[in-house]
Amino acid sequence: MTAIKKDEDADVEKTSQKTSTVAAPTLQQSCMFGIRHLQALLLFLAMTIGYTLRVGMSVAVVPMANSSTANPNIEDFGWNKQEKDLVLSSFFWGYVVTQVPSGYLANIWSGQKILCIGMFICGIFKIITPVVAHYGGLPAVLVCRVGMGLAQACLLPCIQTLLAKWAPPDERARLGTFAYAGGQFGTVIAMPIAGVLAESSVGWPSIFYLFGTLSIIWSVAYYYLGADAPSNHRSISQEERMYIEEQLRTTEKKSNDEVNKKMKTPWKAMFTSVPMWALIIVHCGQNWGYWTLLTEIPSYMTGVLNFKVQAGGIFSALPYLAMWILSFPMSWFSDYALKKNVSRGVVRKISNTVAHWGPAIALACMSLAPTDDYTWAVVILVIAVGLNAGSLCGFQINHIDLSPNFAGTMMSVTNCCATVISIIAPLISGVIVSEESSAFQWNIVFYVSAAIYFLGNLVFVIFGKGEVQWWNDPEAQPPKKKQREDEKNKTRT
Repeated sequence: MTAIKKDEDADVEKTSQKTSTVAAPTLQQSCMFGIRHLQALLLFLAMTIGYTLRVGMSVAVVPMANSSTANPNIEDFGWNKQEKDLVLSSFFWGYVVTQVPSGYLANIWSGQKILCIGMFICGIFKIITPVVAHYGGLPAVLVCRVGMGLAQACLLPCIQTLLAKWAPPDERARLGTFAYAGGQFGTVIAMPIAGVLAESSVGWPSIFYLFGTLSIIWSVAYYYLGADAPSNHRSISQEERMYIEEQLRTTEKKSNDEVNKKMKTPWKAMFTSVPMWALIIVHCGQNWGYWTLLTEIPSYMTGVLNFKVQAGGIFSALPYLAMWILSFPMSWFSDYALKKNVSRGVVRKISNTVAHWGPAIALACMSLAPTDDYTWAVVILVIAVGLNAGSLCGFQINHIDLSPNFAGTMMSVTNCCATVISIIAPLISGVIVSEESSAFQWNIVFYVSAAIYFLGNLVFVIFGKGEVQWWNDPEAQPPKKKQREDEKNKTRT
C-alpha cells in the first residue's frame, strides 16, 4: 500500500509540474487585455457618470438661480449664494448616511449588484429634478439631491471592494488609477457639456435628462458585463483567472466571496489603527480642497473672472482635464518604483505629497493673480487641481495596501468622515464669500484650502503605512499579544 501511495504521489507531482509548465506562459499572455481590464473600464465609466451626476449641478445651479446667465427663456428660481451652496452641499447629506452600510453590504453580499442598484436609482432622481423643481422649488430640489446622495454613496466603497478582487498587486496602481480617474474625466466632460446644454433651446433641464439617462444605461450594462470576482465572471478565461488569483494569493478551493462572507469586520482593530486614522485625516483634507474647488470654480469664474456660463464651464473643466491626463504617468511611475523595490509606503507618500502640497502652494499663490487678466488665475487652478492626480495612487489606493480583505469597508469609513467635510466646505465658502465678485473673499477660501491640504498630508506622511495590517486577517493576533505568547512558549521550552 505504501509503494502504491508513493507512486500516486509521484504521478500527482509530475502532473502538477506539467500543469505549471503549461500554465506559466499562458499566465504571462494574460497580462495583455483581458476581463480584468474590461472591469476596470466599466468602473471607470461608473466614476465618469457618477461625477457627471454630481458636477452637472455645479454648472446648472448658476442658470437655475439666474437664467440670464445662460438662456433667459428658461425658468429660474432666484436663489442667492447661500441657497446655491445649500443645493450643492445637499447631495452629501444623503451621501454620508449610506457610506458605511453600502461598504459593509458590498463586502458581505455583492459590490456589483449594490453598485448597479445605486447608480440606477441615482439616475432616476437626476431625471426627475427639473420636474420637481418646477412644482416644489428649492425644498423639492434638496430632496432629489439628498436622494441622489443616498443612492450614490455606494460608488467608492463598491469600486474599492471590486478592485481588491480584480486588480493584481503589480497592476494595482494602474488599474486603480484608471478606474478612479473616471471622476476627473467625468468632471472634464460634464462642465463644458453642461455649459452648452444650459445655453441651448432646452436649457438647464437637459443637463439632468442627459446625465440621468446615461446612469440608467450604465447600470443595465454593468449588471450583465460585471462580476464581483474573477471566479464569478461567466466569460473569463481559466488562464486569466489563475493569473489574478495567483497574484492575489487566493488559489484556495473556496472563492474570495465565500471566504469574505465568513470574515467578521475587525471594527475595534480598525478604529484603533494609527494608519487607518492617518487615512481618515488625509481623506478629509482631500475632500475639503477638492470639493471646495469643484463646487465653487464655476461661481468663481462667473463672479470674479466675468465668464458666461458656457465659457465658464469650459475653463472650469481645464483643471480636471490636467488632473485626468497627469493621473496616467503618475500611476505608471508608481508601479515602476514598486518594481524597483521602493517600499510601498514611500511610493504612496511621495505620490500624495505631490497631490496635496503641490496644490497647497499653488492655491496660496492665487492672491498674486491679477483679476483683470484671467490667464494667471486659470493657470494656477490648472496646476492646483492637476497635481492632485497623485492622490489616486497615494492615499486612495492605500486602503487596499493596508487591508485587501476590508478595503471597501475602510473606504466607506474614511469617505463617510470625508463626506461630512464635503458638506461643511461649500457652506463655509458661502459664509466667507458674501459677494461673488470679491477676489479678496475668494482668496481667503483658497488660503484655507491650502492650509488643510498641507496639514492633512503631513499626518499621512508621518503616520501612514504601506504594509498589510495584522487585522486584515481577523483570526490573527495583535503584534503585542503574539509577542507575549511567543515569549511564554520560549519560557516553557
